[in-house]
Amino acid sequence: MDVVETNTEGLLRDFKITIAANDIQQRVETRLTEVGRDVSIPGFRPGKAPLKILKQRYGGSVMGEVLEAAVQESSQEVLSERGLRPAGQPKIEVVSFDEGKDLEYDLSVEILPDIETVDLAAIELDRVKVKPTDDEIKDAIDRIAQQNRETKAIEKARPTAKGDVVIIDFVGKIDDVPFEGGQGTGIRLELGSDQFIPGFEDQLVGVEAGKPLTVKVAFPADYTVDDLAGKNAVFDCTVQEIHEAVEVTVDDAFAENLGLENLAALKDAISDQLGQEYGRLTRERTKRDLLDKLSDAHDFEVPPRMAEDEFNQIWSQVEKAKEEDQLDDEDKGKSDDELRPQYQDIANRRVRLGLLLSHIGEQNGLTVTQEEVNRAIMEQARGLPGQEQQVIEFYRDNPQASASLQAPIFEDKVVDFIIEMAKVTERELTPEELNAEAEAEAADAKSDKAKKTPAKKKPAAKKAATKKPAAKKADAADEKKPAKKKAAPKSKKKDGETAAKS
Repeated sequence: MDVVETNTEGLLRDFKITIAANDIQQRVETRLTEVGRDVSIPGFRPGKAPLKILKQRYGGSVMGEVLEAAVQESSQEVLSERGLRPAGQPKIEVVSFDEGKDLEYDLSVEILPDIETVDLAAIELDRVKVKPTDDEIKDAIDRIAQQNRETKAIEKARPTAKGDVVIIDFVGKIDDVPFEGGQGTGIRLELGSDQFIPGFEDQLVGVEAGKPLTVKVAFPADYTVDDLAGKNAVFDCTVQEIHEAVEVTVDDAFAENLGLENLAALKDAISDQLGQEYGRLTRERTKRDLLDKLSDAHDFEVPPRMAEDEFNQIWSQVEKAKEEDQLDDEDKGKSDDELRPQYQDIANRRVRLGLLLSHIGEQNGLTVTQEEVNRAIMEQARGLPGQEQQVIEFYRDNPQASASLQAPIFEDKVVDFIIEMAKVTERELTPEELNAEAEAEAADAKSDKAKKTPAKKKPAAKKAATKKPAAKKADAADEKKPAKKKAAPKSKKKDGETAAKS
């Protein structure tokens, strides 16, 4: 094998590799001999067919197999001998080959950068702890009581009022033609709950039971059913029954109905739940702080193709945001030439952080177990009640989707490991103080972005801005993300669900 290195620029390595014709021929003959031991050819005993006959019958397929193996083995050998760590799948292009002649191909590979050892103990982080207040706990209990309140039919006839639960029948029409999913019988609806499309419930307030009425509404432009989106509809409705809420007494009996020992246990459970929610929130805050510090302290070259792939993913989100008029206010009105450098910087940062976290994880022997992946799959399944088995089968039948769950798990393990090793200063804040700090940080970030945004001059004078993407990703999303997976199965309409529901 003859190897000529043709490019060593940055993190790109290009090679021209030649494998001699006699080497290819020897591989083919060896493989044909192996094939001859396992095949039966009329007129010859097993394993005794002449090489010439084997070549006539199997030469073409064996040649393809040999060439593929030769390219794979030789390219791996080239990388291994030079100690190169590929950042992605190498690109291979066969330049020339004919039977009896040398095989010549080009190998282009992007290699991982050398990353210095990170002194985790030198990283200083701020971590806050938030304790739920008594008012928050009371508000949460009141919401639970509201959700669990019972209703009873009104004893004295009266018109409907907001907050009532009505039992309704309806038929929806567009241009006087009933449409699929627009019918319902005996549907329970709390007036003011916004369960149905805008304007529907408002027109049921102040009506009497048993009297037909017409409800005129317009489906939202972004309604999930394309055939209905943006269209005017008329619903022939009848309120069959009017129910009013029965006040709930929050006491030990109420807590027992929820499966808890008493009211004190309910308060403790809610306090724990709120504490966990604050814990997730403050962890993301600490994580953002960590990523910012890592990004500021480590500035190394990133593989161009990896950065390009990341940029393309981000840019597709930006273009979608443009189409849906959901671009950040700061980006609206900017040209693509102004926006591209901003998002290229973001793509480079994400790739750099991804490589850095991966490096730290590998250095410290962090791995993802199959048990952890299985737990992540079960969490996904719990998110779609009634379709748990479908979700599990989806990941079981799609190894790539299952593998994609490993990236966020690995990232979280690395982040938690770094936080454990770093110098962490803990502070206790009230929810109000946490919100105030978050608002101040957001204002400072916006001010910094404004200062870094260049004045609108000639295009050649523009500089790359350093703001977060309008692709609606939180700051914590600046780390490397896993490859996109196919969507998990969506839930189907349940009995009684209608197109009138929002």
